[in-house]
Formats: sequence, structure tokens, C-alpha cells
Amino acid sequence: MVRTKLCFALPKGRKVRDVPLPPSVAKALRQRMELFAPVPVTMAWDDPRPAETPVEAKHRRPRTYNLLVTGRERKAINRNYFNSYVWKPALAGAGVIATLEESAPAGARVWEPSREHGYHALRHFYASEQLEAGEPVVSLARWLGHSDPGFTLRKYAHFLPRAGARGSTAIDAVFA
Repeated sequence: MVRTKLCFALPKGRKVRDVPLPPSVAKALRQRMELFAPVPVTMAWDDPRPAETPVEAKHRRPRTYNLLVTGRERKAINRNYFNSYVWKPALAGAGVIATLEESAPAGARVWEPSREHGYHALRHFYASEQLEAGEPVVSLARWLGHSDPGFTLRKYAHFLPRAGARGSTAIDAVFA
């Protein structure tokens, strides 16, 4: 978002990331694409404000991408809209968070603010699952866009509820 307008841009850190896609996820995406065809959406690149120089104009030219998830109007979705009207209702429906208060004004979606229940939590889930599965921290750091694997380990090590279990099993195997 730039002011009140959506635009396409590189993710945080302005880095392009290639992340391996498991076959199960690829299959689920193909099935979704059969039901809901990707929608070409054109938006400004990086900054929707009018360019002031020819160089800015070149770099800000609109770009079109095929989006797998769009809103009812088949346009790009603002992350705040997605969190309020899609993600949090799904969590409430699954019993992960409390349901929306009935006393909220008509049409308003005011959920309890919580970073732990926001859509960004999927990033933490991905990282912790990769580490738990034994994926090297260096690979995970690259996929997450971290330049320092030490940062990745410091950030996500606490997501490992069974950390140390493999080490104990290895020592047990030596003495068995």
C-alpha cells in the first residue's frame, strides 16, 4: 500500500525469493486454478503516484500479473481486508480464535489485534515446520529472504517444541 492505493512491489527487503513447492501444495494450487482461473490484474509498480522524471516513469510503469486469489470484484486484495474478512473469520470458524462480537457496528470487522493470529503467522508456521523437519537453517534463511542464517535461527528457534529430541535419540542409539 502506498497511501491508500495498492501497487505491486517486491516483498520486504526488496528481494526475489525462490521457495521449493511441495507436490501436495502444487496439486492443491492446480485444483484451485481449475475451480477459479487466475485473474490478470494490472496495477502500478512500486508507487502509484505520478512519476516526476522519465526514469521514475520507466520504473513505475504498470505491470500485469495473474493472481490466484482475488476479491469479489476479481481485483487484488488489500492485506487488511483479507485479514478482517477472510483470514480471521476462517480462524474463528475453526475455533482457533474467539468469534466476532455481535455488538460490532453493521458491516464492521473488528477482531482482537494479535500478531500471533494474523496471516503473517503462516510464515512462522512454515519456518518452524522446516526447522523441525531438519531443513538446514541456511536454506531456510535464503527462502525467507534473511541475509544472516543466525538471525533466522534466533527468530525461529523458539518455535521448535521438540528441539533436542533428535540429539537424545542419537545418544540413546549409541548406547543401545
